Amino acid sequence: MSKIAMELANFRESLQMALSAVRTSKLRSILTLLGIAVGVFSIISVMTAVGVLKNSIEEGMMQLGANTFQVQKFPAFNTGPDDRRRFRNRKDITIEQAEAVQERATLAEAVGIEVWSFGKVFVWRGQKTNPNMQVGGENLEGLVTNDWVVDVGRSFSPQDVDEGRKVMILGQAAVEKLFPPSISPIGEEIRVDGTIYQVIGVFAKKGGALGGNQDLFGAIPITTYMAKYGKANRSVNIMVKARSKELLDDTIEQVRSVLRAARKVDPGAEDDFAYYSNDSLIKQFNEFTLYLRMGVLLVSSIALLAAGVGIMNIMLVSVTERTREIGIRKAIGALRKDILAQFMIEAIILSEIGGVLGVAAGILTGNIVGVLLEVPAVIPWDWAAIGIIVCSFVGLLFGVYPAWKAANLDPIEALRYE
Repeated sequence: MSKIAMELANFRESLQMALSAVRTSKLRSILTLLGIAVGVFSIISVMTAVGVLKNSIEEGMMQLGANTFQVQKFPAFNTGPDDRRRFRNRKDITIEQAEAVQERATLAEAVGIEVWSFGKVFVWRGQKTNPNMQVGGENLEGLVTNDWVVDVGRSFSPQDVDEGRKVMILGQAAVEKLFPPSISPIGEEIRVDGTIYQVIGVFAKKGGALGGNQDLFGAIPITTYMAKYGKANRSVNIMVKARSKELLDDTIEQVRSVLRAARKVDPGAEDDFAYYSNDSLIKQFNEFTLYLRMGVLLVSSIALLAAGVGIMNIMLVSVTERTREIGIRKAIGALRKDILAQFMIEAIILSEIGGVLGVAAGILTGNIVGVLLEVPAVIPWDWAAIGIIVCSFVGLLFGVYPAWKAANLDPIEALRYE
């Protein structure tokens, strides 16, 4: 038999004995690998949940359209109540300021101006929606910057906006809530807050993002919106589409300059408005979750360290209990490296089983967030691989001493052990 074949046979024997030892002491093995599983679970579950949230934000914010950014009163993320209070004191962005951007932003392909009201009920022939509908006031270019496509009917005309006509384009979910499949909503009249609007179009389906439904709304001309709800205490949003991706940063700076002048912001003072694009929002999210991920890694590392100490303790007990077995193996020709391999493999197997269970439970738990947000499941393959590798390292590190102790037992003394 060749040397390689002999080594493989010895390894196979050591593996079989290690598995047999794990099966023999089921309760002890379960308690040992549980610590590993908990440590890996905490890492994988959080990383999976963060991945789900990131995908949901990417999916939702990509609805802005390509090369598009939004300017608004409040930032996309608030870090605490103090920030919220500080931003609340900002002056509203007025429609006149938004129109100044529309007029002077020469690098922009389109400048959408919009304002929203939430918690509305749509009524059609006695049928009512839940109070979770939104009404958006939009100028003509707002449909472009929102990347909305009219699937049925028509879009707003310049006359609709100039004359403040009471017309509405509905999202798909709003149509499904109100109208049976046999009835076309085009030309029908719905009532919102006591005002009758004629349905002139239906937007193509957008789907859900961040746990919500982007189709639960109706869009009306912004002039109609302002006439109905008034300009007071209503900050408008400005959505700007740059002519190309290469001009996006320059367009942002141009819009900032125009808006600062329109709002009379002093030179050197910080902007009294916020802006974000798809990329910047994702970057902010990553920064926002950085400390969470670092904290989880720290706690999980401590848990894995404690689990490693548990493995060492259990393996030392196992060596003591199996002293006669070790003596017999040595007496019939087993070498020190064979004993060492047997106990090292046993420690690694315990760690790996715990790691696999922790990874599986972490992915399952983390994707519960995805189910709640109605976004596709995420499997963090990189973190799963890291978790398994770390488990192998833990088993190797904390299994060395018990395995060394077993390998160095004197066979004569071991055979005498009771």
